[in-house]
Amino acid sequence: MQINKTILITGCTKGIGLALVETFAQKSFHVIGCARNAIEIEVLQKRMSQTYPTQKFHFKQCDVSSKQALQAFAIEALLVFPEIDILVNNAGVFLPGSILEEEDGFFEQQMQTNLASAYHLSRAIIPQMIARKTGHVFNLCSTASIKAYPNGGSYCMSKFALYGMTKVLREELKPHGVKVTAVLPGPTYTNSWNGTDLPETRFMPSEDIAKMILVSAELSAASAVEEILIRPQLGDIE
Repeated sequence: MQINKTILITGCTKGIGLALVETFAQKSFHVIGCARNAIEIEVLQKRMSQTYPTQKFHFKQCDVSSKQALQAFAIEALLVFPEIDILVNNAGVFLPGSILEEEDGFFEQQMQTNLASAYHLSRAIIPQMIARKTGHVFNLCSTASIKAYPNGGSYCMSKFALYGMTKVLREELKPHGVKVTAVLPGPTYTNSWNGTDLPETRFMPSEDIAKMILVSAELSAASAVEEILIRPQLGDIE
């Protein structure tokens, strides 16, 4: 009898998050996820439940920038799925602007969404992985985590910080059999690029990022992919 594994994905209704839902569902995973838009959550819940009737899906509306909302979501997630095998801290927001000129509040919003959400959810979900001596955490960093660029402002800062947190978490969890992988995608065709006049062919499809995460998750316990760095064939967009 096959034992289905479970994956938790934040920011699950669009872009890389949605690609992850679909990719792992095809591999018979139970999926739990959250996103801000309640209507999109409802549509995703219905579609995935109808497409994969033998699997469990649990999608909830949650603003991950709210510590209280995120902690409530984590409690519910563990009630529904006491054993979560993979955690993907995917939710993020991109608000362009230079440090000296970006709008007031951009710093707080991006730090809360891009960094604090991963911190708080990791603290809530990882203990059950440690108890079972197995699990895998993927943090969606960015090439902006390793290369600053003009007009990157607080976004770059938040992604540098998430990359640092990922490194710390990896060292802390090594003795417990829990893997930690930093995912550093370059320009990917998601809502963050809405309004661009660049052709879609200049970006990577979200599905490629999801495939790389799946491959890393399928390796044996003896091997750990510490980082996934992936860029468009023509390079980053300057």
